[in-house]
Amino acid sequence: MKPKLEGLAPLLQVFDMPTSIRFYRDLLGFEVAATSPARGPDDYDWALLRLDGIELMLNTAYEFDERPSTPAPNRAAAHRDTALFFGCRDLDAAYSYFRTSGLELKEPKVAPYGMQQLWTSDPDGYVICLQWPVA
Repeated sequence: MKPKLEGLAPLLQVFDMPTSIRFYRDLLGFEVAATSPARGPDDYDWALLRLDGIELMLNTAYEFDERPSTPAPNRAAAHRDTALFFGCRDLDAAYSYFRTSGLELKEPKVAPYGMQQLWTSDPDGYVICLQWPVA
């Protein structure tokens, strides 16, 4: 018998957990649902985030005592191959919100396949797209 799948929780490797937590929690509205033991505020090796039935896991790319002072450029560049697409009905409001929050991004555009989309990226360079079908 096939297994019954119930949900999806992508795992992203991040360079700086506190920065990533602030992006996903404070900017996008996720709640921190579970974490590994904390070393300080928002500083864990792993976190499970939730928002309205969406789950996302973050994991530090390096052990705490082995983390370099800056991200490896080739590692961050490879993150552009990973995109998270979130449904969002009001992209104009999302655009205004992101702009007032200090994000640099272009206005929403309609893709050839009929989805209005708003593109940005997270602190590690993972692509974030908010989209909704054009009526």
